[in-house]
Amino acid sequence: MPRVVPDQRTKFENEEFFRKLSRECEIKYTGFRDRPHDERQARFQNACRDGRSEIAFVATGTNLSLQFFPANLHGEQRQLPTREYVDFERETSKVIPTAPPVRPSVRLSETSPQIVQEVYLKAPMILNGVCVIWRGWIDLQRLDGMGCLEYDEERAQHEDALAQAAFEEARRRTRDFEDRDRSHREDLEVSPAEREREKECVCCLPPRRQQNPSPGSNMGNTDDHKLR
Repeated sequence: MPRVVPDQRTKFENEEFFRKLSRECEIKYTGFRDRPHDERQARFQNACRDGRSEIAFVATGTNLSLQFFPANLHGEQRQLPTREYVDFERETSKVIPTAPPVRPSVRLSETSPQIVQEVYLKAPMILNGVCVIWRGWIDLQRLDGMGCLEYDEERAQHEDALAQAAFEEARRRTRDFEDRDRSHREDLEVSPAEREREKECVCCLPPRRQQNPSPGSNMGNTDDHKLR
């Protein structure tokens, strides 16, 4: 069975589900919700380094189990994700001011900056029959961020070619089966003309000769006459 729909781009551009998620929106890490926040932070970073994580789009409630590897790698081929897919080093120097507790003796200029570290993630996938790339970043402290879906043109063309090849192979097998079935039925069926020829051949056979009585049987008859 093909893994993609026939016209992926049309579905991605027109379906409301994809239209919402193609715009950058809020996301959050959803793993281990019952654990303390500091433990979740550590687990999230470890999962990213292993190449996987559970992320949700907040607005739609869509939960995704992401794999941060190229689409053509599966199973044992996967080792550790490259920086293209999991990047802990990009924009690590971003600084945002945080307001201190409101006290009359503290002025606004005394606000202390907070260093924000984020991880940038990329995960190719097939979602609802469409090849897409999930891209986003997550704050390592808050475990939330922003993300969106992009249409994966290159992989879509590859999957379309695979689907077309699978369709042609299935059609070829169906045609071969029909040809064999028709040939078998033709072998089992005998035409009326062939039946008439078989009857004519039987009628043309010479009659079978009657066998002469055996000498023993004649002797027995002679003796019977003599006794009479």
